[in-house]
Amino acid sequence: MRATDDGSADIAYPSAIAFVLVHLACIGVFWTGVSQGTLLLAAGLYAMRMFAITAGYHRYFAHRAFRTSRAFQLGLAFLAQTSAQRGVLWWAAKHRRHHQYADTELDVHSPVQRGFLYAHVGWIFVPQNDATEIDTVPDLSRYPELCWLDRHPYLPAVALGVATWLAMGWEGLVVGFCCSTVLVWHATFSINSLAHVVGRQRYVTGDHSRNNWLLALPTFGEGWHNNHHAYQASARQGFRWWEYDPTFYALRALSWVGLVWDLRGPPAAVIRGEHKLGRPVIDKVAAQLAAAFPVEQITRQLADALADMPQWEDLKARAIAARMQAELFWKEVDLPQVPTFEEIRHYARARLAPTRSLDDISLAIRARVLEVLYSRLLEASAAPSA
Repeated sequence: MRATDDGSADIAYPSAIAFVLVHLACIGVFWTGVSQGTLLLAAGLYAMRMFAITAGYHRYFAHRAFRTSRAFQLGLAFLAQTSAQRGVLWWAAKHRRHHQYADTELDVHSPVQRGFLYAHVGWIFVPQNDATEIDTVPDLSRYPELCWLDRHPYLPAVALGVATWLAMGWEGLVVGFCCSTVLVWHATFSINSLAHVVGRQRYVTGDHSRNNWLLALPTFGEGWHNNHHAYQASARQGFRWWEYDPTFYALRALSWVGLVWDLRGPPAAVIRGEHKLGRPVIDKVAAQLAAAFPVEQITRQLADALADMPQWEDLKARAIAARMQAELFWKEVDLPQVPTFEEIRHYARARLAPTRSLDDISLAIRARVLEVLYSRLLEASAAPSA
């Protein structure tokens, strides 16, 4: 393990040895050959495990987007763990944390914060991410069978690997198991690394999630990632009729035979983008846009303009002495350099997807910008002259 300059844990490379070995094993196709049978096996195992991850790990265990029986729940968990993406509780807990802190410093795999490679795969091998955060998944940890599976995360994958070897020899293991496992890994990881960088934002979500039709193909519908961040509890992630979502189609078919039920969908207002955003999202978006506002330039312009105001010295003295609240300060300052609500609204509208909460976001941005401008002016005024 290494330590970064800021003291946080870095990637522990020895823990990635098995991951690298599975990749290297794929080179074995040059010795084992590739037959039609093992290609079909690889395709079948890819489809089975991708569905188990998207429907099981993601939409069911992480987001509880539908209901099922305890037996089918266990089956989904076991099949998902044959993908060797750690345990069911670990996966669900880390994903819930991702949504709670999406694209902030506390997000476990944000490409915006730490770059593509770390978000794609590096974060998995950081020791501080090893533990299963049980407090995050109390609804799942009450099932002893899920806890047992989580304590033995790679047992299902090993069992599947042995089964492919027994059934089709080394070719079955290399092509059927190892190659399909690597493909499942990188298709899944691409949602963490690429779906927050490349694509289109239809909804304001307070993060960088994007819809990407190309990523939706290998991930059975997970590429509609901005849709998902707009309404996480939906079993359906392709909100429009043309948004390809095989995981949802399979879940709907399973609901016809009674294996799953109560599939949750996005409200019509969410699909149309007419829903009001929650306060946490409004504040998060406002903080992001306020941080990018040109406050330094405006501070200099305001300082020059205020210097010509007859009442500036008195106002400055009262503000410095009493730490006047920013709101009261700006009530006494009427200058064209102070950004108006309409100017802030225009700034926000140019940078956001359409939203009913644009006015709320703009008000929050303006409050933050005026607070920063006030602080900068006081700092400049209180500083001793050279």
